[in-house]
Amino acid sequence: MRRRCRVRLARDFTRETLTDWGTPERTDDVLLCVSELTMNALLHGVPPGRGFLLQLALATDRVLRVEVHDSGPGEIRTPDPGPEAEEGRGLLIVARLADRWGVGERGPGKVVWCEFGLWRDSPGAGSLRETYFRET
Repeated sequence: MRRRCRVRLARDFTRETLTDWGTPERTDDVLLCVSELTMNALLHGVPPGRGFLLQLALATDRVLRVEVHDSGPGEIRTPDPGPEAEEGRGLLIVARLADRWGVGERGPGKVVWCEFGLWRDSPGAGSLRETYFRET
């Protein structure tokens, strides 16, 4: 139950940030990716007693970048779930919805990121903005 609460808080933070930045397009895709990446951090990347860091950045080239940092090992695997599997599709969903995604090492631990291109007329695009949500 606590895990769901942490994911919901990260998703609520993201929704509020996108609204504040005036970038409503692709909100549903971004929120689903935030849910998947933060749940993965809690299930697979965070040793007991550790949290995760969610970073949102809106670049001047109209790209929204989502990063989830955790202290787990840098390697991730993308399983090939069967049609009846009830889990194992999180990164496949991220790969489908985001324009780009990847993983990198960030000591200690790793960062899993994804990017979303925004439309030219988005009022929030055109200036660099960053914000953070830390779950401990």
